[in-house]
Amino acid sequence: MTLQIYNTLTRKKEPFAPIEPGKVRMYVCGMTVYDYCHLGHARVLVAFDVITRYLRACGYDVHYVRNITDVDDKIIKRAAENGENCDALTERFIAAMHEDEARLGVISPTEEPRATAHMANIIAMVETLIAKGYAYAADNGDVYYRVAKFDGYGKLTNRSLDEMQAGARIEVNDAKENPFDFVLWKAAKPGEVSWPSPWGEGRPGWHIECSAMSKCCLGDTFDIHGGGPDLPFPHHENEIAQSEAANGATFVNTWMHAGAVRVNKEKMSKSLGNFFTIREILDKYDPEVVRYFLTMGHYRSQIDYSEESLREARGALDRFYHALRGIEPVDEVGLDNDAEQRFHAAMDDDFNTAGAVAVLFDLAREINRVKDQDLLQAGRLASRLKRLAGVLGLLEQDPEVYLQGGESAEGPAAEEIETLIAERAAAKKNRDFARADGIRDQLKAQGVILDDTREGTTWRREA
Repeated sequence: MTLQIYNTLTRKKEPFAPIEPGKVRMYVCGMTVYDYCHLGHARVLVAFDVITRYLRACGYDVHYVRNITDVDDKIIKRAAENGENCDALTERFIAAMHEDEARLGVISPTEEPRATAHMANIIAMVETLIAKGYAYAADNGDVYYRVAKFDGYGKLTNRSLDEMQAGARIEVNDAKENPFDFVLWKAAKPGEVSWPSPWGEGRPGWHIECSAMSKCCLGDTFDIHGGGPDLPFPHHENEIAQSEAANGATFVNTWMHAGAVRVNKEKMSKSLGNFFTIREILDKYDPEVVRYFLTMGHYRSQIDYSEESLREARGALDRFYHALRGIEPVDEVGLDNDAEQRFHAAMDDDFNTAGAVAVLFDLAREINRVKDQDLLQAGRLASRLKRLAGVLGLLEQDPEVYLQGGESAEGPAAEEIETLIAERAAAKKNRDFARADGIRDQLKAQGVILDDTREGTTWRREA
């Protein structure tokens, strides 16, 4: 099956054929670094991490670019509130973002351009747009994009400019020729960070940053452009208008957008008090549990975050690690390709991770079925399970470490648990079954579950 990707631009799945055979050039809109990343950011980070991993697993050479917006109104406002300069603020939150990514198992992009390092490219693109008549310098020192001149404006969101204008609430700005014109270059206000330009001291608008950075890193036309659910309009619509007008070429062949995150069936927002940063969630849950939760739903679907959904994710991962526990993965030689083919069929269908995870569960069930009779076959199946799960960035921990919660686990320490297990074994040997049952109940009350096997007693922390 050929890889099919849903294209936001055409609103249908299309066979994926990169511009250059064997190579994929992909740009994903990254973070505006004025605060800690939240769960919605994690959804985008993990979704495009899985997409990148799968494309590479299929043999593609993926050049993955994810930008950082490090100059912006929100950054300037937050820095002023904190009494610090913008560079100090952005460096602090870039470092925090990288920490969050690492904990979630998100691999680094090939390039991570910052807007402040591309001022020359941004200014050059604005100059090109002015020279072509698509932009104009206004009396207030700003430079605006002339939206009405670009015939294709609205094609990503399937709305004409007339439809957008009907009933729209647009802030009055006498400097603009048209209320829908958007800023490419902002004249600096007193005390703001700024750069010299042909139009005076100022800084770029948000939209032009991505057009300039993507052109610099990937060229005039590239394969995939991705981002979050709130970006098709106006950000990506404006990117198309800028880039295609400036470069005289199709900007992007395939547009991809991740779905939104809701919290307890409500939109996540600070005003509702249901807004969670990545690190707040990772302080409560194993990072792989959070990654599994973000991965098990299709990347375009809306997902609902709740305590129950995280418990379900933990329970699912527990089942995988239970299957792998005590099994030494060995070479997959001799296994049929059924699971492999079904996994790829699911992922080739617009990266259907839910279907791919169902295949992983089938492998886990087969391991459990054969492990007591054929350890070699179980080892082959375990190897395949771990390899395919690794394409999704899952099952990369040692089963014992995962199931026992690691060093940060709540409840009794591992040494205390092992001591009680030894005491329970002695009690059973002495036929003191009341004491043995008491120890099991004591540990269960502390969130520790004992599993008796022919090889002895193992333990795990309750999900």
